[in-house]
Amino acid sequence: MNVNPIDADGHIIETVDQLAEFIDPAYRDYGPARGARSYFSSDGWDRSLRGTLGRWQFDARAVLELMDEGGLSHAILYPTQGLGIGWVRDPDFAVALCRGYNDYFFHRYHQVDARMTGVALLPFQDVGEAVKELRRATRELGATGAMLPAVGLRKPLGHRDYWPIYEEAERLGCMLAVHATVRGPHYFGADGFDSFIEVHTISHAFAQMMQLTSIIFSGVPERFPRLRIGFMEAGCTWMPYWIDRMHEEWEKRAKVEAPGCRHDPAEYIRRGNLFFSIEAGEGSLAEVIRRYGDEILVFASDFPHWDAEYPENLHSIRKRTDLTAQNRDRILRDNAMRLYGLDSAAAESTRASA
Repeated sequence: MNVNPIDADGHIIETVDQLAEFIDPAYRDYGPARGARSYFSSDGWDRSLRGTLGRWQFDARAVLELMDEGGLSHAILYPTQGLGIGWVRDPDFAVALCRGYNDYFFHRYHQVDARMTGVALLPFQDVGEAVKELRRATRELGATGAMLPAVGLRKPLGHRDYWPIYEEAERLGCMLAVHATVRGPHYFGADGFDSFIEVHTISHAFAQMMQLTSIIFSGVPERFPRLRIGFMEAGCTWMPYWIDRMHEEWEKRAKVEAPGCRHDPAEYIRRGNLFFSIEAGEGSLAEVIRRYGDEILVFASDFPHWDAEYPENLHSIRKRTDLTAQNRDRILRDNAMRLYGLDSAAAESTRASA
């Protein structure tokens, strides 16, 4: 019997006008001249391929319709423009923008239907305020945790300056998730390319490799052993190769250059608190499960973005002959419940309860 799946990484489409209603009035008109104004940096790429891919007019009702289409019992939703929060340089504006986004999501999505749960934006530009906002978003706004921007910040995510955020997340028992964006190709080594297909191919996986390296070698999993961290929208089959590469470096240099990483990097994967979203077409998925088990992998729809294959990707996972029934149940539901700290009642909630 198929379980009712949980989407570990869907998206909303937030616009300037929608966010402006919830942003501190002092920052409401922040940004370039009105008409071209955006709260987040823009790269100009034609993601929709001349309007043929993705859905860009989106609201809570559209999310619920898509959830029903695939039979999703719960959806954890990330921003779209907000994926670029790391590129915001003004710390005060970053604080106002994150608070505004989190309030917007709570009022326009979570309060409409509790099956839609948000992952908060945090102003890493001001760590003290980020700690406060994580506490507010999870305690008052129903957020399940927060997003870690994979690109844009001047320091890698393992840097000790960010550790107060990780300490608070562990104390609160909430998750954090690394999510990339195409914005800023120079950050992930793609600045020499002139086509979106090349930049996008490189973007998410390379950015995740960078941040996994930083997080593990800096000792974050060692210092915060109960902290749950997700790596979203790059698939999972890059991870074994990268862990093998990190292992080689760790054996030779860790005692001097990464003393906080006290164990083989593979050990931190096997402990089960680092999670990876999967792509339905990953040919080596079963090999990842053989090496690291099936308890760290989660299903992600990525709707309504231009490259989302939902609900077809959900159907494809259910039809894979190289996965057992247990593999599928854990990937489609059980692991997301653990990553996001959902209880059975929350996962089974319906629109009738909203």
